[in-house]
Amino acid sequence: MASPRSEQSADLLWSLTGVSFGYRDTPVLRDVSLELRSGCCTGILGPNGSGKTTLLDLLGGLRTPQSGSIEFQGRPLTGWPKKQLARQLALVPQDFMVRFGFSVRDVVEMGLHPHLHRFATPSLADQALIDEVLAATGVTPLADRPITNLSGGEKQRVAVARALAQRPTVLLLDEATSNLDIHHSLEILHLIRDRFTRGEMEVVAVMHDLNLAAWFCDRLIFLKEGRVVCQGPTEAVLTPENIGLVYGVEAEVRANPFTNSRQVSFRLPVQAGV
Repeated sequence: MASPRSEQSADLLWSLTGVSFGYRDTPVLRDVSLELRSGCCTGILGPNGSGKTTLLDLLGGLRTPQSGSIEFQGRPLTGWPKKQLARQLALVPQDFMVRFGFSVRDVVEMGLHPHLHRFATPSLADQALIDEVLAATGVTPLADRPITNLSGGEKQRVAVARALAQRPTVLLLDEATSNLDIHHSLEILHLIRDRFTRGEMEVVAVMHDLNLAAWFCDRLIFLKEGRVVCQGPTEAVLTPENIGLVYGVEAEVRANPFTNSRQVSFRLPVQAGV
């Protein structure tokens, strides 16, 4: 995978200090302190239930910490007006649900709302943007179909198109390729990475697949049981020791010239005497 855009351009996006969050009596994140900077694609990884999606929701302002503080671009996240924040951040959720039969084009046009005045209609330039993101995500042939009639993978590509139409400063991805086949996963990640490389947006992605993360991300944050285990450049933190600590498996990490990234192999620990 390509290198980060520039180490010199790494400006602070988020600052989290002592952030904790839970649901009723179940703590999910515990005393998390982080700085996320621009100039790199950042991946958030960890086992099921480690707090990855909750952390992404907190970064996006969808949830508020029960303790601690979050700043975005030097301002308390809770102090951002919702519409102004929506011009900065777009989220592609893991499961994209629309319960009404809007057309695909209508759903993608919803991404324009943070940039439109009340009761305004999309301009010709807005319509051209919609055409462009429909084509880029491969859903132009589906533009007139009801969103409720699409497969899970098709809906996920529509979710990406809507987020791109939002023209965000930062794109948040919550396992955005989990419903996609290998070909479409690579297409979408290539598309997003290309826009990041051109300086159009920053990217923070929750991912499960270690090998996709190794190929796509410049920096990784590993969570376990709601705490940050390690963070740093992908080459530095994607090690057998860290993978074993986080996931409880034995791992081997090698350079893969075919993908120009690191390749992870893993297995359950071999029991002594078995």
